[in-house]
Amino acid sequence: MTESKPPSLKSKIIFGLSAIPDQLTYQAFTFLVFTYYFSIIDLNMTQLWVGFTIWGIWNAINDPLLGLLSDRTKFFKKFGKRRFYITISFLPLALMMIFIFTAPMGNQLFGFIYFMFIIILYEGIYTLYSVNVNALFPEMFSTEKQRASANIWVKLFTVLGLIFATVVPTLLIEPMVPKGSTTASDIYPMYFFNGILLAVVTLSLALPFVFFGIKERPEYKNDIEIAPNFLKAAKITLKNKAFIIFVIANTFVWYVFGLLPTVFPLYAAHVLEIPAEETFLSGLPLIAAFVVTAFVFPIHRKIGKKYGYRNAFIITLVSWIIALLPYIFLGSGDIILCIIFTAFMGFPLSGALYFVDILLGDIIDEDETKTGCRREGSYYGMNAFIHRLSILLKISTIAIVFQGTGWATYTPVPGLNVIFGLKLLMVLFPVIAIVVAIIMMVIFPLHGKKLNEMRVKLEEIHNRKIKECQE
Repeated sequence: MTESKPPSLKSKIIFGLSAIPDQLTYQAFTFLVFTYYFSIIDLNMTQLWVGFTIWGIWNAINDPLLGLLSDRTKFFKKFGKRRFYITISFLPLALMMIFIFTAPMGNQLFGFIYFMFIIILYEGIYTLYSVNVNALFPEMFSTEKQRASANIWVKLFTVLGLIFATVVPTLLIEPMVPKGSTTASDIYPMYFFNGILLAVVTLSLALPFVFFGIKERPEYKNDIEIAPNFLKAAKITLKNKAFIIFVIANTFVWYVFGLLPTVFPLYAAHVLEIPAEETFLSGLPLIAAFVVTAFVFPIHRKIGKKYGYRNAFIITLVSWIIALLPYIFLGSGDIILCIIFTAFMGFPLSGALYFVDILLGDIIDEDETKTGCRREGSYYGMNAFIHRLSILLKISTIAIVFQGTGWATYTPVPGLNVIFGLKLLMVLFPVIAIVVAIIMMVIFPLHGKKLNEMRVKLEEIHNRKIKECQE
């Protein structure tokens, strides 16, 4: 393919930094918000279900809208297209890490209103940043080889973001839920100071990416002239068989991504019965998982190159089921076993993170061979629109289990039914979701001969665009 200059190692590393503001803020939200508003602000399960359901609907709607807005924004030489939206959103995104944890205590109604307002505001800002960063990835790294190489750095920084989002809080917030003589009022300022730290980290690592890591390609600047309008774009996207199959699988993968970190703080506190003064121990399994996740990214890259990225993703999903099964048998004091089993979880976690963007990049490439224009924003937006339904599935699953086990309102000493319910949330429901994802990927059509033929056609289109841009 005729490219003026392939991406350098430096550009891949700096682009990789984009994953920290994205994943740190999203995983901190996933890991902490439910526990914070349930056990500290004292919202009941009905309020949380209503709030997360409305948020999930808004979450689904704003992704395709902002994705299409990004695609249809005119390319300006100074501000680019994706760069503009990333620049205006990264600072507010960092500040949201503070505001999320400043909810009023003592009045359940005010707490619920604040909860609704802040999570909806957060989602709009997060999406504006995330959908444009995601759209940049297949544009900046246009071949499978470039994407596989750049994705290593993206996912390594993703792991760092996950560590800051899920491990650091267990060191700063002790205990994470009221236990013994420690009250919600005692814990409240710990969440606030943790939010300040997350905001500082987000801002510090976003700056080099925003100012030095965004390289938009001028040969795509005229794509807006042939880009379809919203309704036509949505219709084209939703008629793409490969995309629909992929996004169903991705929805159930994100369901597992969302469910496990949401439930784990409660699982650690009440199933493993980690003492209130030793909350940091609940972070050790997560550290083990993330260390393994980082080290095995190159292994997944080799598996993908050898067997194809679709088949490699299926292997990842099967291994995830195996990794989940031991959690049903763990109990009080089994922290060492939990660390060992969670470390093994790092292998499927790494693969699930690594393969998704590469597979979606292939789908976007195939779309370009049919429409003649790049529509990353539309595809990432529609992908987010559909897989955000996993949020509704997640909160509904938790609500049903908690209501059914008598834990509709937080109590520091739950019964045996609640313990069993937490185990089901960690094992049974994720396994069912992963089985659905495996079935979808088995019938995913964009692989083998069809994928190779598409890449040949795509190379011809890109060569033509580069030639037209140079004329």
